Amino acid sequence: MTAAPTSPSLLDRTLDALIVPGFTRLGPALRSRTGHWSPAAPAGSMEGRTVVVTGATSGIGLATAQALAAAGADLVLVGRDSGRLAIAAERVVPAGSGTAPRTEVADMADLVVVRTLADRLIATLSSIDVLVHNAGALSADRRTSPDGLEETVAAQVVGPHLLTTLLLPLLAAAAPGRVITVSSGGMYASPLRVADLEMGDDYGGSEQYARAKRAQVVLNEMWAARTDPSDVVFHAMHPGWADTPGVQASLPAFRRITGPLLRTPEEGADTVVWLAAAAEGASSSGQFWCDRAVRPTHRLARTRRSDTPARRDELWSWVEAASQRMR
Repeated sequence: MTAAPTSPSLLDRTLDALIVPGFTRLGPALRSRTGHWSPAAPAGSMEGRTVVVTGATSGIGLATAQALAAAGADLVLVGRDSGRLAIAAERVVPAGSGTAPRTEVADMADLVVVRTLADRLIATLSSIDVLVHNAGALSADRRTSPDGLEETVAAQVVGPHLLTTLLLPLLAAAAPGRVITVSSGGMYASPLRVADLEMGDDYGGSEQYARAKRAQVVLNEMWAARTDPSDVVFHAMHPGWADTPGVQASLPAFRRITGPLLRTPEEGADTVVWLAAAAEGASSSGQFWCDRAVRPTHRLARTRRSDTPARRDELWSWVEAASQRMR
């Protein structure tokens, strides 16, 4: 660990406190100017580095892959659909010594498939410099994964936890590897839940998504506490409100209201790219980021009260057990 993250400026903190302007395209527009941002991943900065991106076929995942490939990274694109992966690979243009992106078809909600994906990566790669957990969607109706888990929790909590566990040796070989989880500001409204992390008859897509995103952020902090930062560092971030295919499909009313203020996928991906490429991404672990600065993980007293050591331990134990399910 080389240095603590720098503190946000007064304007930055004000935007964050007001929430709406900070989450919209105004956030990066103002912060980039006052903070004199340099490119998130300058040309050549990722040459010789291997990056695995899940959910890479559109939106923030695709924008992340494109930016890192342009900086010279060797990309592994992971997605559920082979056709969409092929189209995404054509849109990811390598630069410098970077190779054409490799594609891997895998559903992060299917634990057998996640294990098979990890086996393929372990057999063919000597190290992984960056693992970006971006796969996930907001479903209007309750769906069950092949392993019997609620699908949102399976794809965004259990599957990524299992993949991280299996790939730790490859990540540590990068000394340090970086694990970046794309979460959401929607988690601010949700307390930490374990017993009812998976919603049942009371299912609501937005609420289930928020519960999963809260769990992601807590697990990010727990991974950091349990892992030597000289081996692997962990970051969670939220991209603000970005106009992605997922938002278009899942939140059409929200998009109609906020459309002119939504960020582009590239603006949403900026902090992911920066954490993957910049020195700051290796200098801390376990933080929650937005627009290149550390943000609080709680804004409401009720969510802070829920986040106890006992409940954190319960979450870790539950996810560990769920990730070992065999069908």
